[in-house]
Amino acid sequence: MEPTAIIQPLIVLAVWTTIIMVLMFVKRIPAMNKAGIDPQAAKHVKDVTLPSNVTQYADNYNHLFEQPTLFYAVVLAIALLGHGDQLNVQLAWAFVFMRILHSLVQITINIVMLRFAVFMLSWAALAALIIREAIRII
Repeated sequence: MEPTAIIQPLIVLAVWTTIIMVLMFVKRIPAMNKAGIDPQAAKHVKDVTLPSNVTQYADNYNHLFEQPTLFYAVVLAIALLGHGDQLNVQLAWAFVFMRILHSLVQITINIVMLRFAVFMLSWAALAALIIREAIRII
């Protein structure tokens, strides 16, 4: 297996996070302008009320810095230790696929229980990566 195969899902998730960041600004700035909100008034995001179809992008962007942060660390550890076997690569791709699906659910239909189910599936893939690596190095 190509040594960089385990890094590819990491890069795809980083690119996806960048896409969500751009979409967040594309949605948020016009909504703030339309609502007549002074950018300085948004120094504390909770003090600014924007429509749900705008804030769900920011919510998702924040979510991409929660659970995925652990994913990045684990994948880098796996890569550095040379443990990027086929199953780890598949688990990494499963995690990334689930995180992208989670984003798509959140920024479109935003059905909480569906989003939660996808979130739990992504955690299952991440937990499997963590447990497999822990068994290997302990």
